[in-house]
Amino acid sequence: MSFDRSIKIAPSILSADFANFGQEIQAIEAQGADWVHIDVMDGHFVPNLTFGPMAVKAFRPHVKTVMDVHLMIAPVDPYIDAYADAGTDVLTAHIEAGPHIHRTLQAIRAAGMKAGVALNPGTPAEAVAHLLDLTDLICVMTVNPGFGGQKFIDMTSKIRGLRSMIGDRPVHIEIDGGVDPSTAPLVAEAGADVLVAGSAVFKGGSVNDPDVYGANIRNIRDAANGVWA
Repeated sequence: MSFDRSIKIAPSILSADFANFGQEIQAIEAQGADWVHIDVMDGHFVPNLTFGPMAVKAFRPHVKTVMDVHLMIAPVDPYIDAYADAGTDVLTAHIEAGPHIHRTLQAIRAAGMKAGVALNPGTPAEAVAHLLDLTDLICVMTVNPGFGGQKFIDMTSKIRGLRSMIGDRPVHIEIDGGVDPSTAPLVAEAGADVLVAGSAVFKGGSVNDPDVYGANIRNIRDAANGVWA
């Protein structure tokens, strides 16, 4: 996957129809999704339980863009190879999930994936200051991790701090939580380029009515790019 700072919309399939993941993934990609975001939760690091490596591997044949896997689990390191085997393109671990984040990021890259590091709302931007040359993506949580559909927490000052620290390094800033057409411009202006959206993409649509997904994706992208209908 090549690097660029254009706005990318990454629908979270946590908001998709759980009985129909393959067609849901195909529908959002056909309607303009740039990446497909998969939230992995363990019921331990966060208070919810979602997918594991076998599910992610089952999703892979349907994903033709970028499969972006966000691990909200602890520990991370024992599962890195499993997610690589599942076909993950970008694997993100939380800085709060373990004591040796350098080792984790090195292991992710060594397994052939792009390495991401996620920051909870209460974790400062400075926590990744010494990780910038080990990571390909920084995920700024704008909700407390664990559930979809939460209210957006304003992290624009953190995003600006990260953008300044990153400089010209090829590191994406991803926003996860409460992204919709009203919040997308705030985070894009601050320096984010990957916008994860769950309910804001899937609300009102289905695999039988996928045009709604397309309209929702366009609305978020246009808002982030400063184009209002």
